[in-house]
Amino acid sequence: MKQLEIGENEAGQRLDKYLKKLLPNADSSFLYKMLRKKNIVLNGKKAQGAVHLVNGDTVTLYLSDETYEKFSADKRPPALSAGSVPKLSVLYEDQDFLIVDKPAGMLSQKAALKDISANECILNYLLDTGAVTPQALQTFRPSVCNRLDRNTSGILIAGKTLLGLQTMSAQLKERTVKKYYRCVVAGTLTDGQYLKGYLKKDDKKNKVTVYAGPCHNAKAEDPQIQYIETEYTPLWHCRGCTMLEVHLITGRSHQIRAHLASIGHPIVGDPKYGDRARNEAYRKKTGIRHQLLHAYRVEFPDGKQVTAPLPAYFSYFSENS
Repeated sequence: MKQLEIGENEAGQRLDKYLKKLLPNADSSFLYKMLRKKNIVLNGKKAQGAVHLVNGDTVTLYLSDETYEKFSADKRPPALSAGSVPKLSVLYEDQDFLIVDKPAGMLSQKAALKDISANECILNYLLDTGAVTPQALQTFRPSVCNRLDRNTSGILIAGKTLLGLQTMSAQLKERTVKKYYRCVVAGTLTDGQYLKGYLKKDDKKNKVTVYAGPCHNAKAEDPQIQYIETEYTPLWHCRGCTMLEVHLITGRSHQIRAHLASIGHPIVGDPKYGDRARNEAYRKKTGIRHQLLHAYRVEFPDGKQVTAPLPAYFSYFSENS
């Protein structure tokens, strides 16, 4: 027998959906049979699969250990086995949120089954610290709330709980969380600027085009066209480049990279939107093969700020170099 208490992360979903997460290797007919025969009960009573769970409910499974083990995944997923996942620097943590510093070269979320992304690193950290259990992962999985391109480093925010995930996702959507990036761009910029425009993504090429005004040669109702706003402030100049602090106001795919390139100041090292000859010259000097773009700071509605230090490879363009 196993007795499980429904917490805030599981509340609100149907009983049958919860059971399917808990026993992923069992088919629906088996689960409904167990409900009919009262081998699975809710708060000590027979229940229908369609009933919605509430915080504090108790689900009892009168199943043998062998049966439960056969149908469940009550163990650490193979992709999160000890030693298989890199550790990320934790910048901030509370009951509901976790903020980590993602290195360049790592996906925010996996694109293929074999990928180890920042999301897997976060899950592994939460398992190691006891913040979640393998069993809890069956019915709710903490997840990142924002995304960074594979070769963009810096701040990645995750919801540890359902409340945290929902709250942070809402704040990001409503733009009440301010996101600031640091990047090195080609050329000398002396004045800050507030850029507005339109972005259109080509999914086949995984590349975007930025238009300064309403999109040309495209229908206004095209869902691929999105309005964008980007604000930047020059911090210092070095080696024919400028270090910028960028306030990402609308967070679209490749927005900072493409918007800066559209005004003639691409990010150094950017293989998609940058200058190939300039990138190759800097690669020979520094070994850098990706864009120098870093999610540097976030500011929350309550005034809290979290900063991710610039990676060491930015030092070639440091203020004092």
